[in-house]
Amino acid sequence: MNLINTTDKIYIAGKGMVGKALKKAFLNKGYLNIFNPSREELNLLEISEVQKWFKKNNPEIVVISAAKVGGIFANNKYPADFILENLKIQTNLIESAWKYGVKRLLFLGSSCIYPKYANQPIVEEELLSNYLEPTNEPYAIAKIAGLKLCHSLRMQYGFDAITLMPTNLYGPGDNYHLENSHVLPALIRKFQDAKEKNLDKVTCWGTGRPKREFLYVNELGKACVFALERWDPDSDGSPKDKNGNNLDYLNVGTGKDITIKELANLVAKESGFSGEIMWDKSIQDGSPRKLLNVERINKLGWENKISLKYGIKKTIEFYKKDLNDKLKNSSRY
Repeated sequence: MNLINTTDKIYIAGKGMVGKALKKAFLNKGYLNIFNPSREELNLLEISEVQKWFKKNNPEIVVISAAKVGGIFANNKYPADFILENLKIQTNLIESAWKYGVKRLLFLGSSCIYPKYANQPIVEEELLSNYLEPTNEPYAIAKIAGLKLCHSLRMQYGFDAITLMPTNLYGPGDNYHLENSHVLPALIRKFQDAKEKNLDKVTCWGTGRPKREFLYVNELGKACVFALERWDPDSDGSPKDKNGNNLDYLNVGTGKDITIKELANLVAKESGFSGEIMWDKSIQDGSPRKLLNVERINKLGWENKISLKYGIKKTIEFYKKDLNDKLKNSSRY
C-alpha cells in the first residue's frame, strides 16, 4: 500500500534540472495534480508569499528541490548568498508545510553535508562527525539545517518529513556555465566547445585525482517518488542507525565513483574530442573522495539503473539539442 495517492495535490518546489526530473517521475507514475510554480509566480525568499500560497492551494505532498546551487568557484565567490538564500528558501517552505497541514514532505539535501574526510563509503551516521569541506561549507550548513528542521518537526510534532541526500547530479536541463556549474556539466561544455572550435587542448581544474560519484537526475526523480510512496521511517522494517534508532534521512546514489581525470577522459571520448587534456593545479580539488553508501535505500527496494557512460551520452545529446534550439530561435529575429 502506497503512503501517498495519485489524487493527492503535489507541490514541487523548484523548476530547475531536479524539479523537471521530479515532475516527469510523478507524471510517469500517474500523478496528475501537480503544482510547480515559477520564481515569478512564487518568491520562495519571502515567507509571507509562501504562506499565502500554501493557504490558497492546500498542497498535500511537498518536495523541496529549490535551492541556490553551484560548483567550487561559485561557492567560494558567493558564500553569503549560498547560506542566506538556502536557509530562507527551505525554512519558509518547511515551516509553511508544517503550519498548513501537509501530509508528507520530502526535503532534498546533498552529499556535501558530510565531513571532508568522512569514512568511505559514507554512511548516514557520518553526518556531523567531523569538519566540512571549506569550499562549500555555507551551502552544506544550510542543507544540514534543513535536514535537522525536518527531523525536529517530526520528533516534536509528528510532522511526516523525510530527507534524501543525493550524490552529484547531472542530466538534461543542467547548468553548463563554465565557472558557476558543477564539474560534469562544466566538462561537457568545455569538450563540446573544443570539438566545435577544433581546439587541440582543453584545460580542466585541479589535479584530476579526487573521486566523485554521479547520479543521472531522472533516477533521483524515481527515487523521490519511491521514497514518498514506500518509506515510512516509523515502520518496523524501516532503516535504523547503528544504535537502533529510526532514520529519517537516507543517501541516494549509485554506489560507484570515478576520478575526475577518468571522468574528463570519458566526456572527451563521448564528445569526440581527441586533443590534449591539461590540468590547472592552482585550482583547489575539494574533498578527496565522496562516495555514498546506499545499502539502506537499496534494501528498501530502490536502486540506480543508469550507467555513467549511458547517462553522459544522453546528457551530451540534450546539451547539443538545446544549443541547436537556441540557434534556431535566435535566427528568427
